[in-house]
Amino acid sequence: MTAEWVQVLTTTDRRELAETIARQLVEKRLAACVQIVGPILSIYRWQGAIEQAEEWQCLIKTQARLVDEVDREIRRLHTYQVPEIVVTPIVAGSRDYLEWIVQETSPPERAAD
Repeated sequence: MTAEWVQVLTTTDRRELAETIARQLVEKRLAACVQIVGPILSIYRWQGAIEQAEEWQCLIKTQARLVDEVDREIRRLHTYQVPEIVVTPIVAGSRDYLEWIVQETSPPERAAD
């Protein structure tokens, strides 16, 4: 079963960058909603050393068909050499909420002439 909706996760080192990514994704209708959580503490291995950093997490709600475009937009805006981009299918949820995701990530309908 392929999910129609997904949540994309990315993290940034600055709240301002998280807000920029969120705003661009929503303005371009690539996301219905982006929740920014943070600061969070991340501990990870990078280039052979264990690192620690304060980060902001973006939880991006979108349609599965838009994942490639979301990925490109995150990479265009991101400052990390290897940005975290993890996609998780949404297999169930409130029908109204899931329909709202589709509505907000679809081209606006043109008014009848």
